[in-house]
Amino acid sequence: MSATAETSATAGVPTIDRFRRVVVKVGSSLLVDRARGRLKHAWLAALAEDIAELHGRGADVLVVSSGAIALGRTVLGLPSGPLKLEESQAAAAVGQIALSRTWAEVLAHHGITAGQILVTLADTEERRRYLNARATTARLLEMRAVPVINENDTVATSEIRYGDNDRLAARVATMAGADLLVLLSDIDGLYTAPPGSDPDAKLIPVVARITRDIEAMAGGAASELSRGGMRTKVEAGKIATAGGTHMVITDGRVKNPLRAIAEGARCTWFLTPSNPVTARKKWIAGTLEAKGALVVDEGAARALRSGASLLPAGVRRVEGHFARGDAVIIRDEAGGEIGRGLVAYDVEDAQRIAGRASRDIEQILGHPGRAEMVHRDDMTLAGG
Repeated sequence: MSATAETSATAGVPTIDRFRRVVVKVGSSLLVDRARGRLKHAWLAALAEDIAELHGRGADVLVVSSGAIALGRTVLGLPSGPLKLEESQAAAAVGQIALSRTWAEVLAHHGITAGQILVTLADTEERRRYLNARATTARLLEMRAVPVINENDTVATSEIRYGDNDRLAARVATMAGADLLVLLSDIDGLYTAPPGSDPDAKLIPVVARITRDIEAMAGGAASELSRGGMRTKVEAGKIATAGGTHMVITDGRVKNPLRAIAEGARCTWFLTPSNPVTARKKWIAGTLEAKGALVVDEGAARALRSGASLLPAGVRRVEGHFARGDAVIIRDEAGGEIGRGLVAYDVEDAQRIAGRASRDIEQILGHPGRAEMVHRDDMTLAGG
């Protein structure tokens, strides 16, 4: 198979400084010195410099960090090799404390606040919980904090977990509307064959589209500290690019790995033809079954077509049976479809606040609520 058939010239490779929201995934083998049983503090400090540089020029940065189990198993004196589920959960409980403290310290050195988010598979797959996780992440970014995200290994079981942080990072990237996902690995990219066993293997600098041939090039897991290998990285690439996010795989073992990408280090870029906003809107428009409808007045209809969110005040009538996070049709009073979106309220609450000002929501419902019935980022308009 000719690699050039599915790649573009390196001249078309984007530069890391053009991205506005970047997710950086850090693997266990990069963070943890297994032989000495501790974090690689010098390496992590250098990565924090890179993150601070991106942050300082105005980019939003999120970190998906492995390492909790690897740290905790050392503290608890657990042997090498596969762990039982309860041993992994115990190791994660111990290691997560050290991991989160370390991230907070290295980022604080640059005047950056870190916020910890622990997620499970359900938090990114079930729309109701997905919206909660997305809202929390968005608020942290608005306050210029760096969310540090990991799978909640203390409670997730083998049947309801991602099992690797590559795919989790891709889900986080699409959830957060990131335009770049960086996978820091112990290999500098995707090769035509496993480079450890094939001396003729060649690095593929750019993947324009992930095909079966591209997937077949992926190898197995690299080490006991990491559940993922190149296969999961390619799977992450499929998730990310479908969501409008570019992805790059590079060797994270070097000092200042993000700076190295900017300076032309060897890596593999997985390109997307879309962007996070348009990809999300296509998903809402074409793949979700509408559970109900919101009928809006003329003023709200005009505002929506001008790019505004749908506020409760503009809703005249609520139809159907839906829960928060479900897709609904937005109609004008003549019955014409204006668009579709993910509603921020259950049907009962939506009926109670319809036609009312956003400032009255807390008084009506007895608890704070979102100002928008449907946020513009969760909406796609008919015909565009």
